[in-house]
Amino acid sequence: MMNEQLTAENINSAGHLQIGGVDTLKLAEQFGTPLYVYDVSKIRNQIRHFKQVFEEKKVPYVISYASKAFCAMGIYQVIQQEGIHADVVSAGEMQTAIDASFPMQNISFHGNNKSVAELEMAIKHGVGLIIIDNFHEIDLLNRVLQEQQTTCKVMIRITPGIASHTHSYIATGQVDSKFGFDLQSGQADRALQMILKSSRMDLVGVHAHIGSQIFDSRGFDAAARKLVDVAAHWKSEYGYEAAAINVGGGFGIQYTAQQKPVAPEEFVEDIVSAIVDEVTKTDLKMPAIWIEPGRSLVGPAGYTLYTVGSRKEIPGGYEPFVAVDGGMGDNIRPALYHAEYETVYARDPQAPAVEQVRLCGKYCESGDILAEHQPLPQTKPGDVLAMLDTGAYGYAMASNYNRNPRPAVVFVENGQARLVVRRETPADVSRLDLNYLNIE
Repeated sequence: MMNEQLTAENINSAGHLQIGGVDTLKLAEQFGTPLYVYDVSKIRNQIRHFKQVFEEKKVPYVISYASKAFCAMGIYQVIQQEGIHADVVSAGEMQTAIDASFPMQNISFHGNNKSVAELEMAIKHGVGLIIIDNFHEIDLLNRVLQEQQTTCKVMIRITPGIASHTHSYIATGQVDSKFGFDLQSGQADRALQMILKSSRMDLVGVHAHIGSQIFDSRGFDAAARKLVDVAAHWKSEYGYEAAAINVGGGFGIQYTAQQKPVAPEEFVEDIVSAIVDEVTKTDLKMPAIWIEPGRSLVGPAGYTLYTVGSRKEIPGGYEPFVAVDGGMGDNIRPALYHAEYETVYARDPQAPAVEQVRLCGKYCESGDILAEHQPLPQTKPGDVLAMLDTGAYGYAMASNYNRNPRPAVVFVENGQARLVVRRETPADVSRLDLNYLNIE
């Protein structure tokens, strides 16, 4: 029986798992493992599904890719081809976008503790929008703009007081979040007044993000309506009318067969309907609706290929440990917050499972378990396994723990595979070290 998250297009004539028309065994042989592989057509298709919602609803919109989910020059080039924006959260992500020749006017800069150097870099390179997160940042940005004798567009990020049903590490909309200006205490209003007094800042609108990997549309509906309420209050109280309402992202995807999220574009349909409905109750002009999908664009498009190594059997009915050549260094999510994934046997994804194993990594941590209770056919050293839906926060959170080099990244489209991030070497891992003893 085929894994529910695979389709007939994922199986080639030899019965092997294929991605974008390319055999995964050939990918593993050509590029080595562990290996991140992206099916680029899936990314393009999801962008187009989002666009279709807005076009059918006939509302102004901006889709901004949340590049913290996966940042590399290649992904910026793909989304530029698809005509959408991107948001960044660091100088490193910003530099990657610059290196990819991404139009900087279509970049938004997020973050709860932007440094002066990062703000200077953003203004120097013409970043299109700074999303203001706190009072300290207002002061810093004013200073940077004064020094550079220029202006910039900004948004105010608020915490709407809406708790999403997700892991506490990735919930951001509740009152006690580290992000944004609190509504209830009046922080958001004070931030608005400070920004409106600045001749250097052009306030575009209001932003909120309630969390990630959300399956329940009620949180998005409530956040959308809350943002319209805030915009209406700001117009009546301060004479400011928001040109844009940014509802963030966080649209959940399916990682396991037990999870049954709605399609990401259905969340957007609900958001647009809620905003249109609320705006008609006010004297506001219809604002542009912004969304910031990250995981929902790249997560289902990504796969991680591993090669099986050692096996440990434990008498007494314990599930065996099957080790692969990667682990928490290329996917920290299972260890960090017990994220679950499905894994298939690349040579025959339809092969019936004959056992449940603990799929573990090579890192020197007992918690380096990629998947508990993973059903698999009988495997042997050298077999290739494919973990599904790893396109978000795998490479982005990868580390050199135990001084292991990070994997390569390959994009596959129309039957062609292209290397977009080279595999690190052991020499790359130590390249920043200096000789303490100054031995010649």
